[in-house]
Amino acid sequence: MDHDVTKLAERLLQSGYDDLPQREQRVLRRIAKRAAISQNINETYRDSMTFGQRVADRVASFGGSWTFIISFLVLLVGWVCLNALLLSRTEVFDPYPFVFLNLILSMLAALQAPVIMMSQNRQSIKDRLAATHDYEVNLKAELEIMDLHEKLDQVRNFQLTQIMQGQDEQLTEIRRILSKLPAT
Repeated sequence: MDHDVTKLAERLLQSGYDDLPQREQRVLRRIAKRAAISQNINETYRDSMTFGQRVADRVASFGGSWTFIISFLVLLVGWVCLNALLLSRTEVFDPYPFVFLNLILSMLAALQAPVIMMSQNRQSIKDRLAATHDYEVNLKAELEIMDLHEKLDQVRNFQLTQIMQGQDEQLTEIRRILSKLPAT
């Protein structure tokens, strides 16, 4: 197997196997084994996530949705209306300028921002993994195509050699027949 991989590296990449980066060595080993290299990165990454990471991704997903924006807007308008208009005749829970509402919004932002950042960092890592995987799949496809071109060239050269040999035999036979004909 190692001999096949080394020959592939030298033939297709014009480089020694040991001189190649790790991911290119991995692609060459897969080619030599005739094994598939593609995989679903989303499933692979999702299986390695912890419970906290999954929760953070769901919070970030909900926090960036229209459902959250509209719900939060309704809550804010309700809070303001309740405290400014309806309760103005009695004791108000959070009077204007809504200091308690401001405190709640600040705490929500303080908690939500790091969760969203964690989710974005994980998405960035996942994107890098996908880009690396895409590179490997593309490299394997390119090397397989190069290998197919070489095989087609070999078949074509063999066929051309066979045709040339056939023509030589035919010319020899024609010369033999012509030499037997009387001269005119």
